Amino acid sequence: MAPMRKLTLQRLFITGLLTLLPIWLTWVVVKFVFVLLSDISHPFTTPVLEDLARNHPAVLHWLVEPWVQYGIALLATLAVILLSGLMARRVFGQRLLRWFESLIQRVPFANIIYGSARQLLDILQTKPDGTQRVVLIDFPHTEMKSIGFVTRVLREQGTGRELAAVYVPTTPNPTSGYLEIVPVEKITPTDWTVDQAMSFIISGGAVSPETIPFSVPQRAVDPA
Repeated sequence: MAPMRKLTLQRLFITGLLTLLPIWLTWVVVKFVFVLLSDISHPFTTPVLEDLARNHPAVLHWLVEPWVQYGIALLATLAVILLSGLMARRVFGQRLLRWFESLIQRVPFANIIYGSARQLLDILQTKPDGTQRVVLIDFPHTEMKSIGFVTRVLREQGTGRELAAVYVPTTPNPTSGYLEIVPVEKITPTDWTVDQAMSFIISGGAVSPETIPFSVPQRAVDPA
């Protein structure tokens, strides 16, 4: 009877763990994003809120509460992001963005970081010529595949063989990763969109289509 009870407890523990784990991971991610967005505007909103509470203590004393300050800082950051997106769609905003980019170009090292990040984002938002954007490559060895994004197609010096620059993001943070140079014939193409690939990466493979290519397709050989 004891072994049966032990087995039941183990099953209940595993079931409970698997039930709570997604909830815990969601909370960790949401908390991280909340704190990150709040910290951006917190240095600017906190002094304003404290001044308001000091000048009107009878009515606005609650503005000094930490949860209120973090909440307003979060809303302020979200408002700035939405306003930036709105302005980027207007002529004035586009001119302001070009002025900012020209200013960044004059700052050593910062121009390299901004320019590279801007080009990578622009590349991922457009469809490539001659090859699929989302691919699989042999990484870290030939018996394993990693999902990657083709950012550019180059040619090998001397032979002219096509080589692909493939960005391989890490899970669950796709902003870090590896840059691999792979022969085009070694690439496994997919029909995935960038959004599908990002969901696959961030979720650790939990969110994905039912099927995925794995073997490199055999190229047709013209008869002699």
